[in-house]
Amino acid sequence: MKRIFSCFLLQKQPARELSAGKRAVFWAWNWVLLIGACTVLGLGCLGLAPGLHSWVLFLDYLSHPGILVLNLIPVILLGILGYGISGRAWIGYLVSAVPMLALAVGNFYKLAFRDDPVVAADLLILGEAGKMAGNYKLFFNGKVAIVLAAAVLSTVLLALLARGVPKRWWSRAAIALIPVIAAAALYPTYRSDAVYAKNANEEHINRWVATQQYTSRGLIYPFIHSIKDAVRNPPEGYSQKEVNSILSQYTSADIPEDKKVNVVSVMLEAFCDFSLFDEVELRQDFYADYHALEAESYTGNLLTNIFAGGTAHSERAFLTGISSGDHNFRGPTSSYVWYLRSQGYHTSGDHPSSAWFYNRVNINEYMGFQEYRFMSNWYDRFSSDSVAYDDVFFPELTRSILEQLASDEPLFSFSVNYQGHGPYASEGCMGGDVNRFVGNEGISEESRNILANYLLTVQDTQRHLMGLVDALRESEEPVVLVLFGDHKPWLGNSNSVYNELGIQLSGDSREAVYNYWSTRYLIWANDAAKEALGNDFTGTGPDISPCFLMNLLFEQCGWEGDAYTQAAADCMAVLPVISTNGFYLTADGTLTRSLNEEQQAIAHRYALLEYDRSTRYQYGKE
Repeated sequence: MKRIFSCFLLQKQPARELSAGKRAVFWAWNWVLLIGACTVLGLGCLGLAPGLHSWVLFLDYLSHPGILVLNLIPVILLGILGYGISGRAWIGYLVSAVPMLALAVGNFYKLAFRDDPVVAADLLILGEAGKMAGNYKLFFNGKVAIVLAAAVLSTVLLALLARGVPKRWWSRAAIALIPVIAAAALYPTYRSDAVYAKNANEEHINRWVATQQYTSRGLIYPFIHSIKDAVRNPPEGYSQKEVNSILSQYTSADIPEDKKVNVVSVMLEAFCDFSLFDEVELRQDFYADYHALEAESYTGNLLTNIFAGGTAHSERAFLTGISSGDHNFRGPTSSYVWYLRSQGYHTSGDHPSSAWFYNRVNINEYMGFQEYRFMSNWYDRFSSDSVAYDDVFFPELTRSILEQLASDEPLFSFSVNYQGHGPYASEGCMGGDVNRFVGNEGISEESRNILANYLLTVQDTQRHLMGLVDALRESEEPVVLVLFGDHKPWLGNSNSVYNELGIQLSGDSREAVYNYWSTRYLIWANDAAKEALGNDFTGTGPDISPCFLMNLLFEQCGWEGDAYTQAAADCMAVLPVISTNGFYLTADGTLTRSLNEEQQAIAHRYALLEYDRSTRYQYGKE
């Protein structure tokens, strides 16, 4: 046994005296160890794929052979590629383990902090993601530790026990070529939407939630599948001729001079009305100011594409009229900002945080803003923090807007505050005794603190927002104000506060969908604007996607807009919600994933229009 061990297991080449059969066993031993280690690595990545959620999804992976195989194959192929290139099994294993573990651990914490998985498009904004991660406190997790420890142990064991090194360069080249050929052959399978749908795993998830649809298929498989969406492809049947034919049915219209009122819009970070939830016991009226403003406004629900993060999706959907507002724009892009600018409007805005975040410093210019104030070029003079909060932001925004209203040009302003950005502290209540703010004594003290601290940011935002509203109310210049929330707030890792409160976020019910995706919007006008436009700007509006909020503004102002605006309004009349998460809200209020023939035609028409708008700049010179 000792001779076999020394001559067989620990050698780079099989001993010459070994028979052909034993030589084959020698190489088989090395291959079995490498592939076995990669398989364990893949299973470890699957163990981390659901984040902090229970093991039930991991067990689901094991009971779905397609999901299991599609997640394991890339790990194994990458290990073989590394073995072929290096000639050493342990190096081949590391070639697979390093990127796969980086993906798995990064995805684990991103799910924990933001309920959002890592997708291929995230690789385009790694710098931003790294800076944003600094806002969250990393925590020790046993699953992560076990998977990392197993990877270290596997590397050591392979270095000791799988020492076979292919001697000839061409044999290593042949080994490296195998996974390359296999990857090329398999990529259409990974890319296929039909295969993705066939490998649905919905028994223990909310099928309406994109995050859960993603994690239900593991990690590596859905990540590779998402590569095709990192760069947007045209919808089936797209042609410039077809889009031109659609747009030719409309006549672009200018805004009449007597209706060129000023528009001030503010997107409120993570602003959500928790007074609408029966499960939440509020011991103060945190929303008194906002409710008073709603009473004199045109109001409704937005069904956003995001939850607890991804702010830019909602803001860019609003500004461009494109439902999937997560494009990483690289040049001038058609938008409502450009349209208003073409009508003689001055376009500006404020965000009291870093200019680099979501690449706003460049993309806001691409969307048509003539000036935009960030922390680095304005707010740093008022705050020593990395951001300016609403006690600084709203007074300074108000002063700037009043100054701009004195100009001869009408104003379009769009700003984003920071006050409500998570995470919110769990260690204590920043307002003092938590019992003064929330009840819900049956949930953990940490969760009560998170909820109370969030509500206090909401209350603070309203208090300072009302300064802006009062100034616009008193202004003799006609002003329309648009307010909306970008997404529901983060409330604990893996939505722990929502779960403890019993707020339903999963399942197919209408309640769960609205709990997860909805925020509020309002459109308010001062007396001068009401008189100029002949509208009182009150009532209940439809539930819509953020991409249609500008259509409602145009409707309330009595503006027709350009051909795209008019075409989008016709689509909204049939499908007021077109979610990138695969569901729709029809004009009669039906929430569905299945459309009839007429609705499918409208959805396809809109897909053609928005793709054209996102890829073709149409407003002349910058």
